[in-house]
Amino acid sequence: MKNGDNSGIVIIYEDNHLLVVEKPFNVASQGDETGDPDMMRLLKNYLKERYNKPGNVFLGLVHRLDRPTGGLMVFAKTSKAASRLSEQIRNRTFEKTYMAVVHGVPERPEGMLRHFLVKDNETNIVHVAQPEDAGAREALLEYRLLGARDNLSLVRINLHTGRPHQIRVQFSAIGHPLFGDQKYGSEFSSPGQQLALWSYSITLVHPTRKEPLTFRLNPPDIYPWRLFAGLYKG
Repeated sequence: MKNGDNSGIVIIYEDNHLLVVEKPFNVASQGDETGDPDMMRLLKNYLKERYNKPGNVFLGLVHRLDRPTGGLMVFAKTSKAASRLSEQIRNRTFEKTYMAVVHGVPERPEGMLRHFLVKDNETNIVHVAQPEDAGAREALLEYRLLGARDNLSLVRINLHTGRPHQIRVQFSAIGHPLFGDQKYGSEFSSPGQQLALWSYSITLVHPTRKEPLTFRLNPPDIYPWRLFAGLYKG
């Protein structure tokens, strides 16, 4: 449910240290050159209004989602939480699982994808590179095929690294670009199609209570996600 604010953001969980929300498709994680509303600004306004806080509100951005990606995001409400969550991300104990709809059917029903990626900051495009190339960084993910229909496949993805555009680039590199990906699969996508990438599950250790927490959020009931309704827990 929305917590009575005007941001339109759905609050999944909130306590004194954590804020877990649903990021809508096509909203930036933080401000950029477009000046469009972004998650940081919307949530800071939400906190100011809900708690009647004067001045600047602290909110820690501990991970990001690409603008066209929707789903779960975790924010820190205290500097202590931000530091401890960032440490979990560095140690890879902050676990992120995504759902994606890709074109075609992967030959292997499950596997590990390993590439080396380089980002061109001028064009904001990421390329597959050789390990020795300047700026190349290793990208690792695991995937499992959950279902296939109409030459589209639903895959569940566990990220081992968090490189820019990683999922999109790696699946495009193996010939299965994401549905609606205008940047890395334009030959498969029609203009205006929404990227089918969703932040489905996040597991973390609470920064002060030290207990493990897992949050899950199903993709919306829209095409192409509805082709695979009921498979998300597979």
